[in-house]
Amino acid sequence: MANEDTSVVRTARLTKIFRDFWLREKVTAVCDLDLDIGRREVFGLLGPNGSGKSTTLKMILGLMFPTRGRIAVFGRRPTDVRTKARIGFLPEESHLYPFLSAWETLDFYGQLFRQPRRQRHHRIEMLLDMVGLSAVAYRRVGEYSKGMQRRIGLAQALINDPDLLVLDEPTSGLDPIGTRQFKDLIRTLAMRGKTVLLSSHLLGDVEDVCDRICVLYGGRRRREGSVAELLACQGRTQITTDRLDNNTVQQVTELIEARGREVLDVTSPRNKLESLFLDIVSEAQSRQLDTGGAIAGGQVARFLRPADDTEPQGREVIEQLVTVTTIGGEQPEPPEPVEPEPHYETPVSETVVDELTAAAQHDDGPDGTGEDASEPACAPPREPPQANRGVIDDLIAPRGADDEGS
Repeated sequence: MANEDTSVVRTARLTKIFRDFWLREKVTAVCDLDLDIGRREVFGLLGPNGSGKSTTLKMILGLMFPTRGRIAVFGRRPTDVRTKARIGFLPEESHLYPFLSAWETLDFYGQLFRQPRRQRHHRIEMLLDMVGLSAVAYRRVGEYSKGMQRRIGLAQALINDPDLLVLDEPTSGLDPIGTRQFKDLIRTLAMRGKTVLLSSHLLGDVEDVCDRICVLYGGRRRREGSVAELLACQGRTQITTDRLDNNTVQQVTELIEARGREVLDVTSPRNKLESLFLDIVSEAQSRQLDTGGAIAGGQVARFLRPADDTEPQGREVIEQLVTVTTIGGEQPEPPEPVEPEPHYETPVSETVVDELTAAAQHDDGPDGTGEDASEPACAPPREPPQANRGVIDDLIAPRGADDEGS
């Protein structure tokens, strides 16, 4: 259990009672729930449908007021604006604007957090690559499948780099690839010091990523503790070794029976169906087979990784480039400076006339083709013949000047 200084979410006797029109008690969704979730912790809420998981999350987020009890998020009330700015939320159903593209959706949420334009666009690119939607970034969200909408929903929950990430049934609609990547992302965020609170009825997802879990039923806490403590079978011992032949198995069995114990089962371990599925998909992707849906996402966005896992920035990159160019002690010769071409301020009318005059003179070559056959092809261009500037000046002279002269 987290202490007072490291607690991110604390609830005391949290209760929510829904009433009917006449204020009669209709159902008790959550009853006397005490939670203490610390920093860097992945905490899971387990329970069947209607056990109060989503109601608990909504009260922690400040979207629903409790009937009684207390809630503190980062030491403040959940309705505090400073608290909300540090939270990312993925609801059970992704409520997205169907007429916006994935890029526009993330850009909209980034503007809600008042992020600078350059930072916002940089994060959007990394998040779209992370969730595997870069190829369909400009397709309307309304055309996405449910799994693709969950992916973009997860990206919008991370756009502000939250300190507390709240996920309600996050893997609903995701394929096994997306589920595996989601689990890896959760562990990466925990390593970076984030706190993750997720609600799910999929036991395998919670078992793989959570540090502690709380099992709810009827709105009340039934069991709470670490995954290792709750799942350990204290009455059995498991030994894993390399494959044994039948004679060795028989000797081990006789030894165990001689100690007054019974061999309950002797089998070969099995891989998970998830592992088999991911292996098949990885093979297909290595062969670059086409697919019209979401692809396997890229690396975790750089701003979401731990500090020691980020790529070198700024001065470090410059020092690396300097080191590469000075290998062997030889300094590269600087390129010769290029003098800028002179620029003359010429009135527009004179420029047009000069171009027409030059073109006319150039067309009248000695052979009638516009080219001088006596000069080699690589010779520098000649200066165009001088035109009669007096005639040109008369043409472009202001009309008022002519009137005065007359």
